[in-house]
Amino acid sequence: MFPYPSGMLHMGHVRVYTISDAIQRFRKMKGYNVVHPMGWDAFGLPAENAAIERGIHPAEWTKKNIAAMKEQMSKLFTTCDPEYYKWTQYIFLQLYEAGLAYQKEAVVNWDPVDKTVLANEQVDPEGKSWRSGALVERKKLKQWFFKDLLKDIDRLKNWPDRVKQMQRNWIGKSTGAEFKFDIISKTLQDSIKVFTSRPDTIYGVQYLVLAPDHPLIAKENLPGEQANSVLEFVEDLKKKQSMDAAEESKKGVFTGLYAKNPFTKEDIPVYVAPYVLSDYGTGAVMGVPAHDKRDFEFCKVNQVVDDVRFVVEPTIKEVGKELDLNSPFTAEGVLTELSGPFKGMKSKAAAKEILKEAQKIGVGKPAIQFRLKDWLLSRQRYWGAPIPIIHCPTCNVVPVPKEDLPVLLPLDVEFSGKGQSPLAHKEDWLNCQCPKCHGPAKRETDTMDTFVDSSWYFMRYTDSKNKSLPFDSAKASSLLPVDIYIGGVEHAILHLLYSRFISKALFKQGAFTETTKTEPGHGEPFNILLTQCMLDYANPKIIETGETPLISFEKMSKSKYNGVDPVSVISESGVDPTRLHILYKAPPSEMLEWENYSIVGMQRWLAKVLKLSQTLSTRALKGLPELNTMNSAEKEMYRFTNQTIKQITESMMSTYSFNTVISDLIKLTNHISSSKDLKPESEVYQHAVASLVKMVAPMAPSTSEECWEILGQERSVFEQSWPDFDPNALETQQLNCIIQVNGKTRLNMTISKDVANNSSEIERLVRESEVGQKWLLNKHIKKLIIAKEGELVNFVI
Repeated sequence: MFPYPSGMLHMGHVRVYTISDAIQRFRKMKGYNVVHPMGWDAFGLPAENAAIERGIHPAEWTKKNIAAMKEQMSKLFTTCDPEYYKWTQYIFLQLYEAGLAYQKEAVVNWDPVDKTVLANEQVDPEGKSWRSGALVERKKLKQWFFKDLLKDIDRLKNWPDRVKQMQRNWIGKSTGAEFKFDIISKTLQDSIKVFTSRPDTIYGVQYLVLAPDHPLIAKENLPGEQANSVLEFVEDLKKKQSMDAAEESKKGVFTGLYAKNPFTKEDIPVYVAPYVLSDYGTGAVMGVPAHDKRDFEFCKVNQVVDDVRFVVEPTIKEVGKELDLNSPFTAEGVLTELSGPFKGMKSKAAAKEILKEAQKIGVGKPAIQFRLKDWLLSRQRYWGAPIPIIHCPTCNVVPVPKEDLPVLLPLDVEFSGKGQSPLAHKEDWLNCQCPKCHGPAKRETDTMDTFVDSSWYFMRYTDSKNKSLPFDSAKASSLLPVDIYIGGVEHAILHLLYSRFISKALFKQGAFTETTKTEPGHGEPFNILLTQCMLDYANPKIIETGETPLISFEKMSKSKYNGVDPVSVISESGVDPTRLHILYKAPPSEMLEWENYSIVGMQRWLAKVLKLSQTLSTRALKGLPELNTMNSAEKEMYRFTNQTIKQITESMMSTYSFNTVISDLIKLTNHISSSKDLKPESEVYQHAVASLVKMVAPMAPSTSEECWEILGQERSVFEQSWPDFDPNALETQQLNCIIQVNGKTRLNMTISKDVANNSSEIERLVRESEVGQKWLLNKHIKKLIIAKEGELVNFVI
């Protein structure tokens, strides 16, 4: 995943890019055709806020950071480059023409600090902005949206389960029914549609509640005696600093309207309250106080009805214990006699039968609702790709002709980051000619959310020099989807949801194609998702006071000003030890608590690998002898080497557990170093050292290149093939033998398989051992029993 160039790189960035670099180097050595690009997610609030804080232009700040960050990085582009965002604008127009991008007035999340609109996904569970931390307000503004296309989570077999569950929870699929409640009015011929996931409680509906911005909440629709109080209540809500507090209060107002329950035929009151959202379901909910906690509390606070109607009761009831009427029964159960003809049916069965009846009489139908709504993509800020739309007084909304792209973001503007975007005051940019009628018109001053830019860059890399299209369909089709996508788990909802949307939308438009063998398929952008947890910084300080907080670690972040500079760490410890340290400290999926005092362990290990290479510096690498011609020491070294190759290959191909990979390599290094029976002249010894150097290469490339050169090789180690393991070598030539005396275990010893069935040789070895002398010295062996092919030996004395 691209980094934001809103500040300098820190060790958290080093972690994710070291992981991806190690994987791509390994895959290249395995013979894959690897595309491993790098670039910058350069538009958006983080960069703009950082620039405002320093009193410089976002373009200048961004380019300075990119220059500082891109040492040793190549093949990059930036999302703020007109040659890139031209195609972001092109994709927007494609989606607009397909009806997937549209503009509407909506209640939006407003960040009072950053002065911009936030998508629902950018508001945390406490109602605060994902970036500034400010308490989010609600405003009604005209905004641009993308229509939701997300499905197919179950196709993502190579994604972490927790990421898939996070997306499922965010999308929030609910299956149920939509019922129609006719309004009782001589002047208003209308009905209220309500979604519910509990059709079995329809007989318990005692009131309805509308969202404050529901179409029925208008003066012409409300009875005169209630209209003013209702509209005043709604206007007061708009002034609330925190809508969450208003929702929690459970306060509502009677609208004066009544609707008919289609099953009980009762006239029930209609209320308005802030806890009902216009963009979820139908903007109306049915009040079932006996079977919903929120409805029960609302009913009590607003004194809606005196007698709460319980239409479902527990399936199993305690003898002599009555149902508690002072709290709602929210579980499924058995319908009571108040449910009419459905009395005695269990909830699930009753829901199906009630829905059938609703369809039969025309008052309901099956329905599915999603918590995730269409993606709000427009932002009232400067540093982003301009939305390619023109507003004409005659022609209304007119897309910019594709041949006029890109709509350039002007750089000569003044801005403070507060209030309207400076684009709204840039007259020579704002005022333009309508492409349709050629009359005077104005450009759209909102810019696109930075997530739009970063949601398709991986597609551009399939054909990054294309001047006429975002990418060639044939080239993209041959390379997509991305095989392995690596990034922080904190992007599980925002970036990954948006990337899936853009990819599936373009797939639907025919921008690229798939075969029947494509995995995951259906336009999904990423096959394997490797998420790494954040990197925590040890011993954080409170910036303002310099005091040490109670916590010992906190997330390393540019916005927290606690990032550890990679340059200083690498200058002190070396690039390869730093890479190895960050890979070894924790698996990618776990939190890494950063400290640099233990890097010395990696330095010592690399020195050991270098020393092993130097033992072969004057010798040409030879071919291996046949397995059946090797002596026991050679066979054991060959087995250990091949076992390590097998384990590391499996880890690098599937689990990506770099900590165990490095641990296995250290074990192989120690095994070679401790070998007393093999000399550097041995072809098996040389094979072990050469294999070690190759396997270290993806994680410690500089040291491995040096070692490979010491071994007398002229071509780069990365031009070599990854070592293959020999399955015949994996069978150990030794076994662990349990020695018993008169049926009692006295010692364990390792013996060669060659003597496993040789009773005289086993007796000799045991008698020569220290423990064997204790039990067998001067003892006559009546019988020697060998079992389990030499794994168990019993001396009968």
